[in-house]
Amino acid sequence: MDLSVVAYAIYLLVSIGLTIWVARTLSRNGRIFLADVLHGNEKLAEAVNHLLVVGFYLVNLGFVALYLQADGTIDTSRQVFEALSRKLGVVLLVLGLMHLGNVFALNKFRRRGIMDREQTPPVAPQAYTRPAPAGQVQG
Repeated sequence: MDLSVVAYAIYLLVSIGLTIWVARTLSRNGRIFLADVLHGNEKLAEAVNHLLVVGFYLVNLGFVALYLQADGTIDTSRQVFEALSRKLGVVLLVLGLMHLGNVFALNKFRRRGIMDREQTPPVAPQAYTRPAPAGQVQG
């Protein structure tokens, strides 16, 4: 029996499981963060969160599928473990980079939202004062 098939099956199961776990974790914790960024608009936060999760799945599962091919023949159980550790290590690094990219982007949105809130006066202007005509001093 060719052990490459065993390695492929284990790789797919673990990679897809890790991708689902990371996506659910990001979705659950990112929802609160997005609600803050979007000024409490829960419906918009939920929609953006869902779109981010779908994009995360597409990119990561696409990478997992493209990275499936083995470099050579796998004849021993040791080679199965070596191939799996190499492939899963790369998948974990890609998942980590995607996670950091999401956190970086969300933090940037949050900072911009905080700056927008700070620029808005806490109380709307109550009146308008006309400038004095040229040459007159207000007193």
